[in-house]
Amino acid sequence: MDVVVLGSLNMDLVAQVSRLPNPGETLLGNSFDMLPGGIGANQAGAAARLGVRTAMIGCVGNDAMGQRLRSHLQNEGIDISGITVSKRAASGTALVTVSPSNNQIVVNPGANSDVDESALEALMKHFKKARVLLLQFESPMSVVEKAAALARTAGLTVIVDPAPAQGPLSLDVCNYISILTPNQTEASILTGQPVNDANDAKAAAERLQQQGIEAVIVKMGAMGCVCATARGSFAVPPYRVEAVDTVAAGDAFNGGLAAALRKMDYQRGEPLQTDTLKEAINYASAVAAIAVTRSGAQASMPVMAEVEDFMRYQRV
Repeated sequence: MDVVVLGSLNMDLVAQVSRLPNPGETLLGNSFDMLPGGIGANQAGAAARLGVRTAMIGCVGNDAMGQRLRSHLQNEGIDISGITVSKRAASGTALVTVSPSNNQIVVNPGANSDVDESALEALMKHFKKARVLLLQFESPMSVVEKAAALARTAGLTVIVDPAPAQGPLSLDVCNYISILTPNQTEASILTGQPVNDANDAKAAAERLQQQGIEAVIVKMGAMGCVCATARGSFAVPPYRVEAVDTVAAGDAFNGGLAAALRKMDYQRGEPLQTDTLKEAINYASAVAAIAVTRSGAQASMPVMAEVEDFMRYQRV
């Protein structure tokens, strides 16, 4: 496998609305769908559609939703041999409310909480060939931290999407993260500082990077990205599109980032150079830009040819 994802699989219960409701308000929706999702599965789907061999490691319930989640990934050409079935918990679910410009998500982890040490055994089977590991925080943190340590020691590039953010990062795990990719809200939670604009994002990225992380990319949606490394900080402007559904934008970005890095000619385990990061972030931004013009999470992910055409004809 080129890219391995250890993370969550959820069934998304999605309501489309004209705007997000206020606290205590009942709002009529425009439509409702049940769609395969989960941050981990979304990222795996994005990477696979971009032409890299992808494996998914996680856990689902012994129910119809779990069967559907596994089948969907398998149909995308993803190796699902590392997805186990819980004996006690139902498949994870996410209650998703989507407006044209924003979204709200409540996650019930379900079987995702049953990811345990066996996931690490499944992960290590891919170490000889894999180049990139994608992690998120919808799986137990003890497993995520051990996976990061094992993979980085084995020479993989470890990308961590800190969603949902759970307060300050452990300094121990920071040393094993190649790239951290928080959005504005997550960067604010991780640093304890507001992140409202590019200057705030730069300060947050630099503060997080100084904790021992090789590179930190703060995703700001329509404002682009800011990246901080030990060699300095830089911004990558966004692609301009008309957003329809932003739910999986971050997952599309991370899957695109992993795919881009896998395709680049850099030695396994070597430090990531600024030019490499800029090129990979630009590619990931294009993947995310296409995804937000479509409804759904995994269904919105573009294929490689679409991204190449988009980048060829769009100006940043």
